[in-house]
Amino acid sequence: MKIKYNLLKEEKHTNARLGTIETNYGTYETPMFMPVGTQATVKTLSPEEVKACKPGIILANTYHLWLRPGEDVVDHAGGLHKFMNWDGPILTDSGGFQVFSLAKPKDITEEGVYFKNIYNGDRLLLTPEKSIEIQNKLDSDIAMSFDECVGFPHTREYIEESVERTLRWAARGKKVFNNERQSLFGIVQGAEFEDLRKHCVEELVKMDFDGYSIGGTAVGEPKEMQYEQVEYSCKYLPKDKVRYLMGVGDPIDIIENVIRGVDIFDCVSPTRLARHGHFMTMHGKFNIKNAKYKEDFTTLDDECDCYACKNYTKAYIRHLIRADETFGQRLLSIHNIRFLIRLTEDLREAIKNDNILEYRDEFIKKYYGK
Repeated sequence: MKIKYNLLKEEKHTNARLGTIETNYGTYETPMFMPVGTQATVKTLSPEEVKACKPGIILANTYHLWLRPGEDVVDHAGGLHKFMNWDGPILTDSGGFQVFSLAKPKDITEEGVYFKNIYNGDRLLLTPEKSIEIQNKLDSDIAMSFDECVGFPHTREYIEESVERTLRWAARGKKVFNNERQSLFGIVQGAEFEDLRKHCVEELVKMDFDGYSIGGTAVGEPKEMQYEQVEYSCKYLPKDKVRYLMGVGDPIDIIENVIRGVDIFDCVSPTRLARHGHFMTMHGKFNIKNAKYKEDFTTLDDECDCYACKNYTKAYIRHLIRADETFGQRLLSIHNIRFLIRLTEDLREAIKNDNILEYRDEFIKKYYGK
């Protein structure tokens, strides 16, 4: 089935929205944070551990699954859900971010983007059609159009060319899209230029996608510019379709962009931070390796209801991390994912109560100590 977004309430003082997304696997509330499972797994965690964090949708990476194990293997397994034993909705990205992170400008052509296979060195071409074909076989619930994500800084001239290329690629991908169980999202580009964002939105809306993503953020630009880009995009996006901000997971960025009208977010940050010993609480981000936690027998966060906080102490988790035990990384990953999901739960309540600006100001005082 195609996903359906239902707008339940708009916050009285901002553009924040409370809504639901109807999917093949149930209905979920927004705003929502989506954990990332790049290789068809959320790093170090079992599906049961992820589910206990109470997520809605999770992500998988088209580029990496194309290279290993290959979309045909996943298809023969019965699709991503069966392959990874996940009975909730899954979103797959398009490979477009790899254009930004792995390809050189000379590798970007009208046909598609040339990549060097990171596993064996082969030269490969990823086109809009190929990206959609892979995602159709992966059988995710939401597929993404293939786009060009441009880093910061850049010139307006290049962004103008890039937006038009992204629009042509979106049309080509939509033309070959043929999985009736999937929904397909268009991706809004245009960098910090409001007129280009507006143009990109208007052309994508003419193509009538099932939802819309805001791309080209979190690529090195200042935070205030990121917020402006989101504002420019949301200003013109239809109210009856879901809005997805890609690759943003800093807590204050989630809050600020919910205020500007975003519904769903994803980022690898909670598990990446965990692997380096960092954990998030409402009172800030901390490093469990610090000596002060050696005999700290309190929980990571006494406000948290996650498995790690219910069962283990800072002293024990510090020991695990310093001993390079994977269980420590798992516990911090569980906690950090649950933290961001709890944050979006709080934001939903703030929208219901029309006090999201007060919530933001209180969060800043507690999290940053100012």
